[in-house]
Amino acid sequence: MGCGWFIKRLSKTLKPTSEKQDADAAVALLLKCKNQALKVLLAKRVENSTDPWSGQMALPGGKRDAKDRSLKQTVIRETLEETSIDLLDRSLFLGAMESLRSTQRPEMKVLPFVILLKHEPVIRLNEELEDFFWISLEELAQNRNAVKLSFGEVAAYTVENSVIWGLTYRILEKLFHTLECLH
Repeated sequence: MGCGWFIKRLSKTLKPTSEKQDADAAVALLLKCKNQALKVLLAKRVENSTDPWSGQMALPGGKRDAKDRSLKQTVIRETLEETSIDLLDRSLFLGAMESLRSTQRPEMKVLPFVILLKHEPVIRLNEELEDFFWISLEELAQNRNAVKLSFGEVAAYTVENSVIWGLTYRILEKLFHTLECLH
């Protein structure tokens, strides 16, 4: 199955981005098709004692500002600020997933937007992020396991030296469930 099947499937099963969204923050699940493989962008947050997600692998995004008219506007602004990717240029919003609660901040609900990039973006990270990589969904699924962290064992993806766990892991798992690729 090539990218086209995934894209059609996603656009049919996700909620339209115009629906009212009940969340406090938004993240961009950025996808691109390369060599018939669907790849997702993951970024590493810098170590910062004031950031509850310090040093973790994440998706671009952040909290909704008072000036943002919608969560779609939040994800567009945050993605541009963090990665310099302009989601208003050669991008297709496929839809939104169900919002998820952050375990780090249970009062915060995060809405993931699934977005297909129709070009190879030039990525320039801001001071919140220190690294990024693209990984195929297939490779990600093959690297699912459990890791021991300071507070116990958690489900995660491990790719080279990166551990993807927590909210980012749960969002990716929901994406896999939506695609029904693993069942």
